[in-house]
Amino acid sequence: MAHYQDLRAWRIAHELAEAVHKAVDSFPLSERFELSSQLRRAALSVPTNLAEGQGRFGPREALRFARIAAGSLAEVDYLLLFAFERGYLDTSTYESLMQRRKHASRIVDKLIRSLRSAARTTPVQDRPGPS
Repeated sequence: MAHYQDLRAWRIAHELAEAVHKAVDSFPLSERFELSSQLRRAALSVPTNLAEGQGRFGPREALRFARIAAGSLAEVDYLLLFAFERGYLDTSTYESLMQRRKHASRIVDKLIRSLRSAARTTPVQDRPGPS
């Protein structure tokens, strides 16, 4: 399997995580360990799970972690909405982050479809034993 940094989905998710991390720096101090922390972790979970899936044994494992990444993108969606409604994000920043999130979701969905197809056609193999 390809290295995780070769995945288009990983690169886009990584860019989203960086943008989210930058945006939450402006949140009030009272949210530093609550909403901003949860939003950062959710955004970082997407490229992290894509990377872990690529490091696993075959397309079935990669598919499992890509699905987890998709779930994290849904979490980011809600947390961005909540932050915007609370006034922690201005309209321009919110819309920009949502566009990035939607783009990441489309690409991760394509990856999931591809991995699902590969998982169906790949025979289940035993994990390699210790050397």
